[in-house]
Amino acid sequence: MEITRTEILRRDWPGPSAVLALLKPITWFPPMWAYACGVISSGQPLSAAFIAAALGVLLAGPLLCGTSQAVNDWFDRHVDAINEPDRVIPSGRMPGRWGLYIAILMSLLSMAVASLLGPLVFIAALVGLALAWGYSAPPFRFKQNGWIGNAAVGLSYETLPWITAATAMTGLMPANPILLVGLLYGIGAHGILTLNDFKSIRGDSEMKISTLPVLHGAQAAARIACIVMALPQLTVVGLLAYWSLPYHALAVGGLLTVQMVCMRRFLGDPVGRAVWYSAVGVGLYVTGMMVTAFGLRYAALPPSLG
Repeated sequence: MEITRTEILRRDWPGPSAVLALLKPITWFPPMWAYACGVISSGQPLSAAFIAAALGVLLAGPLLCGTSQAVNDWFDRHVDAINEPDRVIPSGRMPGRWGLYIAILMSLLSMAVASLLGPLVFIAALVGLALAWGYSAPPFRFKQNGWIGNAAVGLSYETLPWITAATAMTGLMPANPILLVGLLYGIGAHGILTLNDFKSIRGDSEMKISTLPVLHGAQAAARIACIVMALPQLTVVGLLAYWSLPYHALAVGGLLTVQMVCMRRFLGDPVGRAVWYSAVGVGLYVTGMMVTAFGLRYAALPPSLG
């Protein structure tokens, strides 16, 4: 049967659905949410900087996070062929080296948009891109170790967008309370990232990727994830109370209490309930982030903690 030129082009170029699958829109939520928290916590009126806020959300989600997903899928294509062969690259829907080309193009586009938001945001975007590439690409490949890799993602998904947003809204480095809260929620996100590793224990073991479940076993890794998620939130509760925000402290404490109840069920079957707890626990976690952001917005905070 004769093959037409159109059919050849379709084989050589990825379709729109394949590009979207590579960029994984469902993963854009955490950094976009963190950026929104940073906007809220800055205390600036949204109407006065709507364009900056909108560009920042675009930068944090579709651009920087989308880039990280493309980079990760390209350099993980051999692991995915074992764990998730239906993913866009191992399944062949993303032909040739297009996964790599899209990652590079998205990196350049991210830098272009970041440059519109000022030098501090541009520097933050470069840090985010460095973490995105370093997480998946050799020679660094931070994801080879669950402690280092999850820390890099947590900081780039939560801390960096939060601080970047506050910077974009004011043109200045954020006050210390905002920096501290952004850092704490980034640390807690380390535990969230560990939840994603339970589904790929077999493939990670075969490819010698030392995630926490591979390093310490499923039960110990689940305990670590829960502790790492809970302790930063407990610290935030204490800080909110210290900053004379008792109602916000009570709300975040209540959300943490529900999480801890869910954690007990998760610990009973970490592998089987990781996806369930990720859906339930993470929703409560990010709700606490927004409650904290509104507390910082309306509190009379000093510029430093001293």
